Amino acid sequence: MRQIVQNIFEVGAIDWDRRLFDELIPLPDGTSYNAYVIKGSEKTALIDTADPTKTDTFITNIIGAGIQKIDFVIANHAEQDHSGSIPDVLELYSEAKVITNEKCKQMLIDLMGIEENKFIVIEDGQELSLGDKTLKFIFTPWVHWPETMSTYLIEDKILFSCDFFGSHLATSDLFVKDKPRVYESAKRYYAEIMMPFRGPIVKNLEKIKDLDIEIIAPNHGQLYDEPKFIIDAYKKWISDDVENKVIVAYVSMHGSTKKMVEHLVNTLIEKGIGVQQFDLVTADVGKLAIGLVDAAGVVLASPTVLTGAHPVAAYAAFLVNALRPKIKYLAVIGSFGWGGRMVEQLKGIITNSKAEILEPVIVKGEPKSEDFQKLDNLAEEIAKRHKK
Repeated sequence: MRQIVQNIFEVGAIDWDRRLFDELIPLPDGTSYNAYVIKGSEKTALIDTADPTKTDTFITNIIGAGIQKIDFVIANHAEQDHSGSIPDVLELYSEAKVITNEKCKQMLIDLMGIEENKFIVIEDGQELSLGDKTLKFIFTPWVHWPETMSTYLIEDKILFSCDFFGSHLATSDLFVKDKPRVYESAKRYYAEIMMPFRGPIVKNLEKIKDLDIEIIAPNHGQLYDEPKFIIDAYKKWISDDVENKVIVAYVSMHGSTKKMVEHLVNTLIEKGIGVQQFDLVTADVGKLAIGLVDAAGVVLASPTVLTGAHPVAAYAAFLVNALRPKIKYLAVIGSFGWGGRMVEQLKGIITNSKAEILEPVIVKGEPKSEDFQKLDNLAEEIAKRHKK
Protein backbone atom coordinates (compact mmCIF):
# COMPACT_ATOMS: atom_id res chain seq x y z
CA MET A 1 0.00 0.00 0.00
CA ARG A 2 1.25 3.46 -0.93
CA GLN A 3 -0.53 6.63 0.13
CA ILE A 4 -1.25 9.16 -2.62
CA VAL A 5 -2.96 11.73 -0.40
CA GLN A 6 -4.88 11.32 2.83
CA ASN A 7 -7.30 8.36 2.66
CA ILE A 8 -6.36 7.51 -0.93
CA PHE A 9 -4.00 4.61 -1.56
CA GLU A 10 -2.40 2.71 -4.43
CA VAL A 11 -2.78 -1.03 -3.70
CA GLY A 12 -1.98 -2.65 -7.06
CA ALA A 13 0.93 -4.91 -8.00
CA ILE A 14 4.27 -4.25 -9.67
CA ASP A 15 5.19 -6.87 -12.28
CA TRP A 16 8.96 -6.52 -12.42
CA ASP A 17 9.61 -9.56 -14.59
CA ARG A 18 6.93 -9.49 -17.27
CA ARG A 19 8.51 -9.07 -20.69
CA LEU A 20 5.59 -9.61 -23.08
CA PHE A 21 2.06 -8.24 -23.01
CA ASP A 22 -0.81 -9.88 -24.89
CA GLU A 23 1.83 -12.30 -26.20
CA LEU A 24 2.74 -9.48 -28.57
CA ILE A 25 4.00 -6.28 -26.97
CA PRO A 26 7.57 -6.22 -25.60
CA LEU A 27 7.91 -4.96 -22.03
CA PRO A 28 11.59 -4.11 -21.59
CA ASP A 29 10.91 -2.46 -18.22
CA GLY A 30 8.10 -4.65 -16.88
CA THR A 31 4.79 -3.07 -15.92
CA SER A 32 2.39 -2.45 -13.06
CA TYR A 33 -1.31 -3.04 -12.48
CA ASN A 34 -2.38 -0.03 -10.48
CA ALA A 35 -5.49 -0.16 -8.30
CA TYR A 36 -6.71 2.46 -5.88
CA VAL A 37 -8.60 2.52 -2.59
CA ILE A 38 -10.57 5.65 -1.65
CA LYS A 39 -11.79 5.86 1.94
CA GLY A 40 -14.72 8.18 2.25
CA SER A 41 -16.35 9.18 5.52
CA GLU A 42 -19.25 6.82 4.76
CA LYS A 43 -18.20 4.42 1.99
CA THR A 44 -15.01 2.89 0.62
CA ALA A 45 -14.36 2.35 -3.08
CA LEU A 46 -11.77 0.27 -4.91
CA ILE A 47 -10.89 1.46 -8.40
CA ASP A 48 -9.93 -1.48 -10.63
CA THR A 49 -7.92 -4.54 -9.61
CA ALA A 50 -4.92 -6.47 -10.97
CA ASP A 51 -3.94 -9.05 -13.54
CA PRO A 52 -4.87 -12.62 -12.46
CA THR A 53 -1.16 -13.51 -12.29
CA LYS A 54 -0.79 -10.96 -9.49
CA THR A 55 -4.03 -11.56 -7.60
CA ASP A 56 -2.25 -12.92 -4.51
CA THR A 57 0.01 -9.85 -4.31
CA PHE A 58 -2.94 -7.54 -4.87
CA ILE A 59 -5.13 -9.16 -2.21
CA THR A 60 -2.21 -9.14 0.24
CA ASN A 61 -1.82 -5.39 -0.37
CA ILE A 62 -5.50 -4.76 0.37
CA ILE A 63 -5.48 -6.82 3.53
CA GLY A 64 -2.18 -5.29 4.59
CA ALA A 65 -3.71 -1.85 4.17
CA GLY A 66 -6.26 -2.74 6.83
CA ILE A 67 -9.23 -2.37 4.49
CA GLN A 68 -12.10 -3.78 6.56
CA LYS A 69 -14.86 -3.07 4.07
CA ILE A 70 -15.21 -2.31 0.38
CA ASP A 71 -18.60 -0.99 -0.66
CA PHE A 72 -17.92 -0.39 -4.33
CA VAL A 73 -15.56 -1.84 -6.94
CA ILE A 74 -15.25 0.68 -9.76
CA ALA A 75 -14.52 -1.16 -13.02
CA ASN A 76 -13.13 1.37 -15.48
CA HIS A 77 -12.22 -1.31 -18.02
CA ALA A 78 -13.07 -4.98 -18.57
CA GLU A 79 -9.70 -6.17 -19.86
CA GLN A 80 -8.31 -8.86 -17.59
CA ASP A 81 -5.18 -7.03 -16.50
CA HIS A 82 -7.54 -4.67 -14.64
CA SER A 83 -10.59 -6.83 -13.99
CA GLY A 84 -8.92 -10.19 -13.39
CA SER A 85 -9.01 -9.97 -9.60
CA ILE A 86 -12.58 -8.68 -9.25
CA PRO A 87 -14.04 -12.14 -8.45
CA ASP A 88 -11.53 -12.56 -5.60
CA VAL A 89 -12.42 -9.12 -4.22
CA LEU A 90 -16.12 -9.96 -4.34
CA GLU A 91 -15.44 -13.20 -2.50
CA LEU A 92 -13.46 -11.35 0.17
CA TYR A 93 -15.92 -8.44 0.44
CA SER A 94 -19.24 -10.12 -0.29
CA GLU A 95 -21.33 -6.95 0.16
CA ALA A 96 -19.43 -5.01 -2.48
CA LYS A 97 -21.12 -3.94 -5.70
CA VAL A 98 -19.41 -3.45 -9.05
CA ILE A 99 -19.95 0.05 -10.45
CA THR A 100 -19.53 0.37 -14.21
CA ASN A 101 -21.26 1.22 -17.47
CA GLU A 102 -23.57 -1.11 -19.39
CA LYS A 103 -20.99 -2.15 -21.99
CA CYS A 104 -18.40 -2.95 -19.36
CA LYS A 105 -20.95 -4.86 -17.32
CA GLN A 106 -21.72 -7.18 -20.22
CA MET A 107 -18.02 -7.73 -20.92
CA LEU A 108 -17.32 -8.54 -17.26
CA ILE A 109 -20.14 -11.08 -17.26
CA ASP A 110 -18.64 -12.68 -20.38
CA LEU A 111 -14.99 -12.49 -19.36
CA MET A 112 -15.06 -12.94 -15.61
CA GLY A 113 -18.37 -14.73 -14.97
CA ILE A 114 -19.55 -12.09 -12.50
CA GLU A 115 -23.22 -12.47 -11.60
CA GLU A 116 -25.53 -9.79 -12.93
CA ASN A 117 -26.95 -8.94 -9.50
CA LYS A 118 -23.51 -7.73 -8.37
CA PHE A 119 -23.63 -4.70 -10.71
CA ILE A 120 -24.78 -1.13 -10.41
CA VAL A 121 -24.83 0.48 -13.88
CA ILE A 122 -24.00 4.17 -14.16
CA GLU A 123 -24.30 6.75 -16.93
CA ASP A 124 -21.77 9.18 -18.36
CA GLY A 125 -21.27 12.10 -15.96
CA GLN A 126 -23.06 10.40 -13.06
CA GLU A 127 -21.68 10.97 -9.57
CA LEU A 128 -21.35 8.66 -6.55
CA SER A 129 -20.94 9.93 -2.99
CA LEU A 130 -18.63 8.21 -0.50
CA GLY A 131 -19.55 10.77 2.14
CA ASP A 132 -16.87 13.43 2.11
CA LYS A 133 -15.59 12.29 -1.29
CA THR A 134 -17.41 12.26 -4.62
CA LEU A 135 -16.64 10.18 -7.67
CA LYS A 136 -17.64 11.36 -11.14
CA PHE A 137 -17.68 8.85 -14.00
CA ILE A 138 -16.50 10.04 -17.38
CA PHE A 139 -16.93 7.74 -20.36
CA THR A 140 -13.72 7.70 -22.42
CA PRO A 141 -14.40 5.05 -25.05
CA TRP A 142 -11.76 3.63 -27.34
CA VAL A 143 -8.79 4.25 -25.08
CA HIS A 144 -8.49 1.52 -25.96
CA TRP A 145 -11.68 -0.59 -25.68
CA PRO A 146 -15.22 0.62 -26.41
CA GLU A 147 -16.36 0.40 -22.76
CA THR A 148 -13.44 2.22 -21.14
CA MET A 149 -14.18 5.02 -18.71
CA SER A 150 -12.30 7.24 -16.25
CA THR A 151 -13.18 8.16 -12.69
CA TYR A 152 -12.64 11.68 -11.34
CA LEU A 153 -12.38 12.31 -7.61
CA ILE A 154 -13.84 15.78 -7.29
CA GLU A 155 -12.57 16.88 -3.87
CA ASP A 156 -8.98 15.72 -4.36
CA LYS A 157 -8.82 16.58 -8.07
CA ILE A 158 -7.52 13.16 -9.11
CA LEU A 159 -8.30 11.60 -12.48
CA PHE A 160 -8.14 7.80 -12.38
CA SER A 161 -7.64 7.42 -16.10
CA CYS A 162 -7.35 3.63 -16.52
CA ASP A 163 -5.24 2.86 -19.64
CA PHE A 164 -5.44 6.49 -20.78
CA PHE A 165 -2.00 8.12 -20.16
CA GLY A 166 -0.47 4.83 -19.02
CA SER A 167 3.05 3.48 -19.39
CA HIS A 168 4.48 -0.01 -19.04
CA LEU A 169 7.13 0.70 -16.43
CA ALA A 170 7.92 -1.27 -13.26
CA THR A 171 9.35 1.06 -10.63
CA SER A 172 9.11 1.67 -6.89
CA ASP A 173 8.49 5.38 -7.52
CA LEU A 174 4.84 6.24 -7.06
CA PHE A 175 5.07 9.57 -8.89
CA VAL A 176 7.04 10.51 -12.00
CA LYS A 177 10.62 11.49 -11.17
CA ASP A 178 12.64 10.61 -14.26
CA LYS A 179 10.67 12.47 -16.93
CA PRO A 180 12.75 11.41 -19.98
CA ARG A 181 12.45 7.74 -19.02
CA VAL A 182 8.72 8.01 -18.41
CA TYR A 183 8.22 9.97 -21.63
CA GLU A 184 9.87 7.18 -23.61
CA SER A 185 7.82 4.53 -21.82
CA ALA A 186 4.56 6.43 -22.23
CA LYS A 187 5.29 7.04 -25.91
CA ARG A 188 5.94 3.32 -26.43
CA TYR A 189 2.65 2.59 -24.66
CA TYR A 190 0.81 5.13 -26.82
CA ALA A 191 2.45 3.79 -29.98
CA GLU A 192 1.64 0.15 -29.35
CA ILE A 193 -1.84 0.53 -27.84
CA MET A 194 -3.36 3.96 -28.38
CA MET A 195 -2.12 5.16 -31.77
CA PRO A 196 -4.89 3.45 -33.80
CA PHE A 197 -7.41 5.50 -31.79
CA ARG A 198 -6.12 9.02 -32.46
CA GLY A 199 -9.60 10.26 -33.35
CA PRO A 200 -11.29 9.08 -30.14
CA ILE A 201 -8.35 10.35 -28.08
CA VAL A 202 -8.86 13.84 -29.53
CA LYS A 203 -12.48 13.71 -28.35
CA ASN A 204 -11.59 12.32 -24.93
CA LEU A 205 -8.93 14.97 -24.33
CA GLU A 206 -11.57 17.55 -25.13
CA LYS A 207 -13.89 15.86 -22.67
CA ILE A 208 -11.50 16.21 -19.73
CA LYS A 209 -9.97 19.59 -20.61
CA ASP A 210 -12.15 21.57 -18.19
CA LEU A 211 -11.50 19.28 -15.21
CA ASP A 212 -9.33 20.72 -12.46
CA ILE A 213 -6.75 17.91 -12.33
CA GLU A 214 -3.88 17.87 -9.87
CA ILE A 215 -2.96 14.19 -10.26
CA ILE A 216 -3.46 11.72 -13.11
CA ALA A 217 -3.47 8.15 -11.80
CA PRO A 218 -3.34 5.63 -14.65
CA ASN A 219 -3.58 1.86 -14.33
CA HIS A 220 -0.07 1.22 -15.65
CA GLY A 221 3.10 3.02 -14.65
CA GLN A 222 3.65 6.02 -12.45
CA LEU A 223 1.26 8.76 -11.37
CA TYR A 224 1.58 12.27 -12.77
CA ASP A 225 1.58 15.04 -10.16
CA GLU A 226 2.30 17.41 -13.05
CA PRO A 227 -0.56 16.40 -15.40
CA LYS A 228 0.46 18.92 -18.05
CA PHE A 229 3.54 16.80 -18.79
CA ILE A 230 1.59 13.82 -20.13
CA ILE A 231 -1.38 15.79 -21.50
CA ASP A 232 0.94 17.92 -23.64
CA ALA A 233 2.72 14.78 -24.84
CA TYR A 234 -0.58 13.26 -25.95
CA LYS A 235 -1.57 16.47 -27.72
CA LYS A 236 1.68 16.31 -29.68
CA TRP A 237 1.33 12.62 -30.55
CA ILE A 238 -2.27 12.87 -31.75
CA SER A 239 -1.73 16.04 -33.80
CA ASP A 240 -1.30 15.87 -37.56
CA ASP A 241 2.21 17.27 -37.24
CA VAL A 242 5.09 15.01 -38.29
CA GLU A 243 8.84 15.33 -37.88
CA ASN A 244 11.63 15.47 -40.43
CA LYS A 245 12.06 11.71 -40.12
CA VAL A 246 11.57 8.61 -42.22
CA ILE A 247 11.41 5.03 -40.96
CA VAL A 248 13.37 2.55 -43.09
CA ALA A 249 12.39 -0.99 -42.09
CA TYR A 250 14.14 -3.76 -43.96
CA VAL A 251 15.03 -7.42 -44.20
CA SER A 252 17.72 -8.81 -46.48
CA MET A 253 18.45 -12.45 -47.29
CA HIS A 254 21.52 -12.37 -49.55
CA GLY A 255 22.63 -8.75 -49.28
CA SER A 256 20.98 -7.14 -52.32
CA THR A 257 18.22 -5.40 -50.40
CA LYS A 258 20.63 -4.31 -47.67
CA LYS A 259 22.85 -2.62 -50.27
CA MET A 260 19.81 -0.74 -51.52
CA VAL A 261 18.88 0.32 -47.99
CA GLU A 262 22.38 1.52 -47.19
CA HIS A 263 22.50 3.60 -50.36
CA LEU A 264 19.06 5.13 -49.80
CA VAL A 265 19.70 5.89 -46.13
CA ASN A 266 23.03 7.58 -46.88
CA THR A 267 21.43 9.66 -49.63
CA LEU A 268 18.56 10.72 -47.36
CA ILE A 269 21.00 11.74 -44.62
CA GLU A 270 23.00 13.80 -47.13
CA LYS A 271 19.76 15.60 -47.98
CA GLY A 272 19.23 16.52 -44.33
CA ILE A 273 16.48 14.02 -43.62
CA GLY A 274 16.40 12.20 -40.29
CA VAL A 275 16.36 8.41 -40.65
CA GLN A 276 15.57 5.57 -38.28
CA GLN A 277 16.71 2.25 -39.75
CA PHE A 278 15.36 -1.07 -38.43
CA ASP A 279 16.53 -4.57 -39.29
CA LEU A 280 13.17 -6.32 -38.96
CA VAL A 281 14.73 -9.65 -38.01
CA THR A 282 16.25 -8.28 -34.79
CA ALA A 283 14.40 -5.01 -34.16
CA ASP A 284 12.34 -4.29 -31.05
CA VAL A 285 8.89 -3.76 -32.58
CA GLY A 286 8.14 -1.37 -29.72
CA LYS A 287 10.97 0.88 -30.87
CA LEU A 288 9.62 0.66 -34.41
CA ALA A 289 6.17 1.65 -33.15
CA ILE A 290 7.64 4.60 -31.24
CA GLY A 291 9.31 5.77 -34.43
CA LEU A 292 6.03 5.59 -36.29
CA VAL A 293 4.30 8.01 -33.89
CA ASP A 294 5.73 11.14 -35.53
CA ALA A 295 7.50 9.94 -38.68
CA ALA A 296 6.70 11.65 -41.97
CA GLY A 297 7.05 8.48 -43.98
CA VAL A 298 7.97 4.81 -44.14
CA VAL A 299 10.16 2.84 -46.53
CA LEU A 300 9.64 -0.92 -46.46
CA ALA A 301 12.48 -2.92 -47.97
CA SER A 302 12.24 -6.64 -48.67
CA PRO A 303 13.56 -9.42 -50.86
CA THR A 304 11.06 -11.60 -52.71
CA VAL A 305 10.24 -14.93 -51.09
CA LEU A 306 8.08 -17.40 -53.04
CA THR A 307 6.69 -14.56 -55.22
CA GLY A 308 5.84 -12.36 -52.21
CA ALA A 309 7.41 -10.23 -49.51
CA HIS A 310 9.59 -11.75 -46.82
CA PRO A 311 7.28 -12.71 -43.90
CA VAL A 312 8.86 -10.22 -41.48
CA ALA A 313 8.37 -7.43 -44.04
CA ALA A 314 4.74 -8.49 -44.41
CA TYR A 315 4.43 -8.37 -40.62
CA ALA A 316 5.87 -4.84 -40.60
CA ALA A 317 3.29 -3.85 -43.22
CA PHE A 318 0.58 -5.42 -41.07
CA LEU A 319 1.87 -3.45 -38.08
CA VAL A 320 1.75 -0.16 -40.00
CA ASN A 321 -1.76 -0.98 -41.14
CA ALA A 322 -2.92 -1.86 -37.61
CA LEU A 323 -1.31 1.10 -35.82
CA ARG A 324 -2.44 3.65 -38.42
CA PRO A 325 0.36 6.19 -37.95
CA LYS A 326 -0.04 9.67 -39.41
CA ILE A 327 2.63 9.11 -42.07
CA LYS A 328 2.31 11.15 -45.25
CA TYR A 329 3.98 8.75 -47.68
CA LEU A 330 5.06 5.14 -48.03
CA ALA A 331 7.56 3.52 -50.39
CA VAL A 332 8.55 -0.07 -51.16
CA ILE A 333 12.00 -1.09 -52.32
CA GLY A 334 13.57 -4.51 -52.69
CA SER A 335 14.89 -7.24 -54.90
CA PHE A 336 13.84 -10.44 -56.63
CA GLY A 337 15.46 -13.40 -58.36
CA TRP A 338 12.99 -14.57 -60.97
CA GLY A 339 9.67 -12.80 -60.39
CA GLY A 340 6.86 -12.10 -57.98
CA ARG A 341 4.21 -9.69 -56.77
CA MET A 342 5.83 -8.32 -53.62
CA VAL A 343 4.81 -4.70 -54.15
CA GLU A 344 1.19 -5.57 -54.82
CA GLN A 345 1.12 -7.80 -51.75
CA LEU A 346 2.51 -5.14 -49.40
CA LYS A 347 0.17 -2.48 -50.79
CA GLY A 348 -2.71 -4.87 -50.27
CA ILE A 349 -1.83 -5.22 -46.60
CA ILE A 350 -1.67 -1.50 -45.88
CA THR A 351 -5.26 -0.57 -46.65
CA ASN A 352 -5.95 1.60 -43.59
CA SER A 353 -3.29 4.18 -44.38
CA LYS A 354 -4.06 7.39 -46.22
CA ALA A 355 -0.38 7.83 -47.05
CA GLU A 356 0.73 8.57 -50.60
CA ILE A 357 2.33 5.52 -52.21
CA LEU A 358 5.56 6.51 -53.95
CA GLU A 359 7.01 4.81 -57.02
CA PRO A 360 8.63 1.51 -55.91
CA VAL A 361 12.22 0.54 -56.68
CA ILE A 362 12.49 -3.20 -57.29
CA VAL A 363 15.68 -4.69 -58.75
CA LYS A 364 16.58 -8.06 -60.19
CA GLY A 365 19.53 -9.60 -58.40
CA GLU A 366 22.32 -7.28 -57.34
CA PRO A 367 21.56 -3.54 -57.62
CA LYS A 368 23.33 -1.90 -60.54
CA SER A 369 24.21 1.70 -61.30
CA GLU A 370 20.82 2.41 -62.86
CA ASP A 371 19.13 0.97 -59.78
CA PHE A 372 21.11 3.23 -57.48
CA GLN A 373 20.02 6.15 -59.67
CA LYS A 374 16.39 5.13 -59.11
CA LEU A 375 17.06 5.13 -55.37
CA ASP A 376 18.53 8.62 -55.71
CA ASN A 377 15.35 9.68 -57.51
CA LEU A 378 13.28 8.19 -54.69
CA ALA A 379 15.35 10.08 -52.12
CA GLU A 380 14.72 13.28 -54.05
CA GLU A 381 10.97 12.64 -54.07
CA ILE A 382 11.06 12.03 -50.33
CA ALA A 383 13.10 15.22 -49.81
CA LYS A 384 10.51 17.25 -51.73
CA ARG A 385 7.78 16.03 -49.39
CA HIS A 386 9.84 16.89 -46.33
CA LYS A 387 10.33 20.43 -47.59
CA LYS A 388 6.55 20.83 -47.52
